[in-house]
Amino acid sequence: MAEQIKVTRSDSFENVSKFSENSDTMMSGDAKLSSSEQYGAIQIVKSEEKHKFILDHEALERILLQDHIKDKHVVVVSVAGAFRKGKSFLLDFLLRYMNFTYIEEVPNGDWMGPNDVPLEGFSWRGGSERDTTGILMWSHVYLATLTTGEKAAVVLLDTQGTFDSESTVRDCATVFALSTMLSSIQIYNLSQNIQEDDLQHLQLFTEYGRLALADTGTKPFQRLQFLVRDWSFPYEADYGEEGGRKILERRLQISEKQHAELQSLREHIKSCFSEISCFLMPHPGLKVATNPKFDGRLKDIEPDFKESLSQLVPILLAPENLLLKEISGVQVKAKDLVQYFKSYLNLFSGDELPEPKSMLVATAEANNLSAVASAREMYSSLIVPISSRLKTISSSFATQL
Repeated sequence: MAEQIKVTRSDSFENVSKFSENSDTMMSGDAKLSSSEQYGAIQIVKSEEKHKFILDHEALERILLQDHIKDKHVVVVSVAGAFRKGKSFLLDFLLRYMNFTYIEEVPNGDWMGPNDVPLEGFSWRGGSERDTTGILMWSHVYLATLTTGEKAAVVLLDTQGTFDSESTVRDCATVFALSTMLSSIQIYNLSQNIQEDDLQHLQLFTEYGRLALADTGTKPFQRLQFLVRDWSFPYEADYGEEGGRKILERRLQISEKQHAELQSLREHIKSCFSEISCFLMPHPGLKVATNPKFDGRLKDIEPDFKESLSQLVPILLAPENLLLKEISGVQVKAKDLVQYFKSYLNLFSGDELPEPKSMLVATAEANNLSAVASAREMYSSLIVPISSRLKTISSSFATQL
């Protein structure tokens, strides 16, 4: 099935904007990033004409098959939701935290940085037109020490916004479903409130997990983090995690008064995710919303927003909160994630949306191919040297005779 993927040259590496001058971690092995290619957002899933999505598997392998990364269990954090609602803007603050915590390793410091420094990383801009297309992966994979002592690889994904004027419903479903299937923490970025249509879209995008749920007895997806931006009702529920919990309980509550369809919708969402939480964010301020020259400097952002941001990001990315990616209850390594990307993208390569049944088949295929690759790797590292040595001994013995 993997052969069906259309291969593209990794041209996205030629125009990578640097995020950090820290290049201590150089890459080794066959999958390498040169120093000029480090620290950028790489488009690994691209949108083509006729609403087709293709995988730049060369770019993906360069990131995930680095020698110091490929055998690490992986944490995948993705941000998805409607277009022009600040997903990439949020991701760049996640990058600041990751650099501060897992590269600079400064304990209990101010990870948000100086007030007068522009925000860099994933491309973002103000305005009404879409900016991100397809799925982007940050080229630097962070190594984080979990509370168990294990070192895990942390991957950040940015996704094309849903429901812009150029995307079909199928496009939206494809990108959202892919990011949900591949992430361990899916941030569902919403504006102002959790509305009924937001839940309906979520049901549509997660429909592909139904069969996996029925066949394996486990929930197909892991953590869903509702993130409500520009929350305007702090008198009903406070900004932050506690207010989010209150609103989430109300929105997902099931009662006898509800229509059966509304009850089914809520049951479906709860059955698809192992963990669901919510966080309420205030508006970042008029300078952010209306100034076309705004470049992310903290001095231009409202204090309430910065305070909420300082609470939100550690909830997602602190070592004790990182969640290893699991598929069918098995933890996934970085090298395995490459195969899942290939298998899942093939699932959406046809003209129609796949049946939910196909997800289970694609997962099984990826599991099998990953197991074969691991067995081949073990054979090469253990059996081949022994076989070679035995041949040498046999040849030596024959010479003596």
